[in-house]
Amino acid sequence: MCGAVEGGLSLDGVNVAKEAVIQGQVTRGGEPVATGYVRLLDKNGDFTAEVPLSASGHFRFFAGEGVWTLRTLAPKAEPVDRKVHASVGNVAEVNVQV
Repeated sequence: MCGAVEGGLSLDGVNVAKEAVIQGQVTRGGEPVATGYVRLLDKNGDFTAEVPLSASGHFRFFAGEGVWTLRTLAPKAEPVDRKVHASVGNVAEVNVQV
């Protein structure tokens, strides 16, 4: 078993049993968005972290348990906010269309 999530990022080397993982892909018109950022905002809407999108439009955060907001920032698109619940032992997959 390769540890890959179908259509998503590989989880090789990630101990999901001890992590709360939030990951996903940003697309536009069915194509990956390779330029942009995803921000992780806490329950109060405060900035916690930011990662750049990969060439395939993917992102990943290791977060604490709870409800978070992902804010996607991509060129020629309005910011897109998505609520996501993170919990240890689970991978929250979030696909965002811009």
